Amino acid sequence: MSSIAKFQVGKSGITPSIVRTLNNLLEYHRIVRISVLRSSGRDRVSIREMAKKLLSSLDKTCKARIIGFTIVLIRQQNALK
Repeated sequence: MSSIAKFQVGKSGITPSIVRTLNNLLEYHRIVRISVLRSSGRDRVSIREMAKKLLSSLDKTCKARIIGFTIVLIRQQNALK
């Protein structure tokens, strides 16, 4: 099992099915790389808004980092008991 999963977002943008899929990916992968395709309106402002929308709608606690036209989600580790 690899620790990095790759995903693409197209012209439909962030939909509930994409959020469900990303929640499932974050169960098994610590890092998810989301490539934003040209058809979804690739500009820095819309990518930043997509990242904020994703962080607010995901079940897991994550950090988002934007590198070019890629959103990198990093799942936070659970605190040691």
